[in-house]
Amino acid sequence: MSNPIVIYSPQTSSRWLYVLDWVFNIRLGIDYRLTHQQEEGIHISYGSSVGNALHIPDAGLLWQMGIAQHDIVSGEWNNTPTLYAANGDIPFDIFSAVFFLISRYEEYHPHTPDKHERYPYTDSILHKNGWLERPLVDEWVEHLRKLLVEKYGLSIPPKAFTYLPTYDIDIAWSYKHKGLVRNAGGFVKDLFGLRINDALKRVLVNMFDAQDPYYAFPFMYSLHNRFGYQPLYFVLAALKTSEYDKNISPNHKAMQKLIRSFAEHGTVGIHPSYNSGQQNYLFKEEKVALENITGKMISISRQHYIRLFLPQTYRQLIADGITDDYSMGYGTHIGFRAGTGASFYWYDLENEKQKMLQVHPFCFMDSTARFDMQLSSEDAFDRLEEMERSLRRTNSQLVTVFHNFSLGTDSDWKDWPKKYAQYLERMAGS
Repeated sequence: MSNPIVIYSPQTSSRWLYVLDWVFNIRLGIDYRLTHQQEEGIHISYGSSVGNALHIPDAGLLWQMGIAQHDIVSGEWNNTPTLYAANGDIPFDIFSAVFFLISRYEEYHPHTPDKHERYPYTDSILHKNGWLERPLVDEWVEHLRKLLVEKYGLSIPPKAFTYLPTYDIDIAWSYKHKGLVRNAGGFVKDLFGLRINDALKRVLVNMFDAQDPYYAFPFMYSLHNRFGYQPLYFVLAALKTSEYDKNISPNHKAMQKLIRSFAEHGTVGIHPSYNSGQQNYLFKEEKVALENITGKMISISRQHYIRLFLPQTYRQLIADGITDDYSMGYGTHIGFRAGTGASFYWYDLENEKQKMLQVHPFCFMDSTARFDMQLSSEDAFDRLEEMERSLRRTNSQLVTVFHNFSLGTDSDWKDWPKKYAQYLERMAGS
């Protein structure tokens, strides 16, 4: 590693070191040396102007303890919106702004949860300013990289953009393997709801072995094999069905066979059942079931319905052996919940300490685009591609979330499988 960047600040804190580690070690791939003396060779001076050092203003957030609501002044830098605007060579406190967003500081503020008890995207500062679909943190870090290279001639090569396709397996089959009682009830509901085509499909699948409309897995596997992807599959392994947990039981032989095929074609993670956050024994049972089926330890997770509650969810995941979580996104709007596509370690604000749980943001979910935002397939992929371009420009990571039901033969998802195949092909060739 080349000579470290020298950073001056008169004090230190766990928040300060957390941000410096993420910005310099992880995102820029360079080392840094922190000094409390106004010495020669300082590259960045935090809070005061020192010699030829790059002066970054100090908003005070990184020296505080606990959570307090406060005013945040917005501004602009290199045509990029900013938070904690102030006078300096960089006209905002980039370190406080990064910390505020990736720590999810605002989610600890009092708020009115949505119907699934989640933090609403409408309360986020990024949404309120119309910036939710921009990876602002990644933009700031890339501007900083270029400025350090230009000002000091440092060697800080950009990192490579990466793409990771992931899937939530909420309902593996629409009709098949659901048993006589569930299918009979569904058939009656279809008839009374005048969904004659759905009733007919149910009969054809169960009595004449027609393809289940949600069974898209051969299609998905062929895409991954063709283009060289190793995806993640987050499996809902609820042992009992409920209003929000409708997958086939992991005790069913067909479901077990399917889960083992996921392990052969990628990596299996847990998609905890709807109430597992409030009833921890459910999470433990589901995780053990998946581990017994795959013969592998389960260490990755994404919350069903994106029911992410800070700090409770992350503390539970850590206690139960999860090392990587993929829930950092909104269930009702596409975009960057933490302002970045890049992963980061969770910072426990209540204990003022970085934890060894790596958080992997996603910015696009098919069901969110279609059902919550009412986007056509064309508009949804246009929005996805715009976010992708931003992530490419900032050398970040794109994580997408799709479901098997959007990639099968269900008429409600017409054109989505074709567009997804085209998207994966383009991504593989770029």
